[in-house]
Amino acid sequence: MSRTENKRSVIVGIFVLIAIGILVAGIFTLGGQQNRFQKSIRLQAIFDDIEGLRKGNNVWFSGVKVGYVREISFYGDSQLEVTMQLEQDIQQYIRKDAKVKLSSDGLIGNKILSIEGGSMEAPPVEDGDNLAVEVPLSTDDIMASLQENNQNLVSITNNLKALTTNMINGEGTVGALFQDNQMAEHFRVVMANLEQVSNNTVRASSALTQFTNKLNTSGGLANELLTDTVVFSQLKTSANQLQQIVSSAETVTENLSEASNKMTTTDNGLGIILNDEEFGSQLKNTMRNLETSSEKLDENMEALQHNFLFRGYFRRQAREEARQ
Repeated sequence: MSRTENKRSVIVGIFVLIAIGILVAGIFTLGGQQNRFQKSIRLQAIFDDIEGLRKGNNVWFSGVKVGYVREISFYGDSQLEVTMQLEQDIQQYIRKDAKVKLSSDGLIGNKILSIEGGSMEAPPVEDGDNLAVEVPLSTDDIMASLQENNQNLVSITNNLKALTTNMINGEGTVGALFQDNQMAEHFRVVMANLEQVSNNTVRASSALTQFTNKLNTSGGLANELLTDTVVFSQLKTSANQLQQIVSSAETVTENLSEASNKMTTTDNGLGIILNDEEFGSQLKNTMRNLETSSEKLDENMEALQHNFLFRGYFRRQAREEARQ
């Protein structure tokens, strides 16, 4: 073998080794991405529509890539069974009541599977378990919702257009405010009155503030009434005394009323004197008789004084009175 052939063989061998190295590196890289060289578990989920999901797409859990889609196969009449290959280390965090849903890697990225939810009361998943599927809002549903919102927006715009047209044409209350000068003037008067009421309220509030400040002035009557317990006690005593006076006055009034009632009847002496006309006539006659008797008694006494039998007696009485 010539030297040139040996050199060529060496170069070919080097390239073959490099190719083998690249191949091995690629195998390890792809195997590492798809967990080929790690312990893993398989979980299944049944979908009605996978919306373009493919084998090899990623599976995420709580925002972390934990596996890939291993297989997609038809299930039943029209459903699809998706088999997920997950790292065994993540098994303890995924619960049996967790749910799987379709998602996207970014706004317009590839479809991915996202495992969410799961309660701590539920046990961890086991190899071969089926997870429930959470039906996400599809692109068609989003477009339908957007279309409905657009129609609503058009309706709102048309309504606003009709409303502003009516306002410009002077229709309705708001339109009348814009077009009717008299109503606008009335509105100005109302606003002026409201402003006046507001000013009066401010002044009343200021006066009330001054009044309350005076109430809080130390030494004032109101402050003493509100804060001084001695003054309050005196006022309370005075009120009790006044209550007693009122009670006494009520008693006197009742007694006077009872006495006045008795004066209008004839079952007592004063009532007879005031109300019995016959008794009154007799009393007058008695008083006249007493007056006549008194006059006669005076005359008789005068006559006795001049009688010689009693003259000495009356003189002695006069001398004794003179000595006293």
